[in-house]
Amino acid sequence: MSSTYGKSLKLSIFGQSHGAGIGMVLDGIPAGLKVDEENLQEFLSRRAPGQGGHTTSRKEADKVEFLSGIVDGFTCGAPIAAVIHNSNTRSEDYSNLMDCPRPGHADYTAQVKYGGFQDAAGGGHFSGRLTAPLCIAGGLCLQWLSDSGIRIGAQILQIGSIKDEELNACHPELDRIDSAFPVVNSDAGEKMLDAIAQAKAHGDSLGGIIQCYATGIPAGLGEPMFGGVENRISEIVYGIPAVKGVQFGTGFAAALAAGSENNDSFYIENGKVKTLTNHCGGILGGITNGMPLVFSVAIKPTPSITCEQQSISLSTMQSASLIVNGRHDPCIVPRAVPVVEAAAAIAIYDLILSNTQTNKRK
Repeated sequence: MSSTYGKSLKLSIFGQSHGAGIGMVLDGIPAGLKVDEENLQEFLSRRAPGQGGHTTSRKEADKVEFLSGIVDGFTCGAPIAAVIHNSNTRSEDYSNLMDCPRPGHADYTAQVKYGGFQDAAGGGHFSGRLTAPLCIAGGLCLQWLSDSGIRIGAQILQIGSIKDEELNACHPELDRIDSAFPVVNSDAGEKMLDAIAQAKAHGDSLGGIIQCYATGIPAGLGEPMFGGVENRISEIVYGIPAVKGVQFGTGFAAALAAGSENNDSFYIENGKVKTLTNHCGGILGGITNGMPLVFSVAIKPTPSITCEQQSISLSTMQSASLIVNGRHDPCIVPRAVPVVEAAAAIAIYDLILSNTQTNKRK
């Protein structure tokens, strides 16, 4: 399995949904960086299950235990290893999945690739549960980026067909989306929650779009072609289960615009180069231009739904009906918001480390 990310830092994620624990190892981090464990735990609580009617009823404390890399509240230069112990598992809910794969899940593809040796309980290593250790690494990177004046925040831009207002791409006010259900327009937020409740009542689920912003990003991060900022962010964001699309700036809408509409005109403000608009999402040629970084992420509907679905029996090679048991989110989008923030933070911090090393070579 490929569960490692990074160029200058190396992040490895391990564990299965219903195993003894899940965790991460983060290598390549400089010594002497302050770690606020209370702040990190608060960040993880935003992703944790069992919060309100729009999330799964599975409750996990997600208490982080550091095994190495941190001494007296500071990084010591050794790899940072951390683990979260699983406690609230019900593996019996998944006993039939080796034979009858769930539509929309990795049950069938995992069976083909690993030949029955995979852990199917709770989705095993493919589970959204593995976003918790991603949030450990991302939560740490968010702290270190904040110390450099870089802020990252994300909003729920859309649930189903219900859309929120976007923040100003040139001057995103991140405090406006600093809430448990991060939307700009509270009326739109209420409609989203109602839609999630209706989907749950019908045994169904909803997807949506998360829009992420990063401010304080210096110009010059990234490389052309395969080392571009879009490449590096997309690589880690696509590692989040349920992500089906990533676009930067106006994304696909740029295909409908004329060049005169899509180009971001330059100007000078207080001796700094800026643009009047930010259709490019803060990236040109794979390199940051100093404007806020803006990208959006499409999240598919939770594939675990309680209404009856058509599947197959792999043992008989016949059609079979399936009703999914277990505890699942009717909409994963709200809990995915901090995960997207975490992924962005890891990618940006890795880019900064890589840029520092490039400058040293000069």
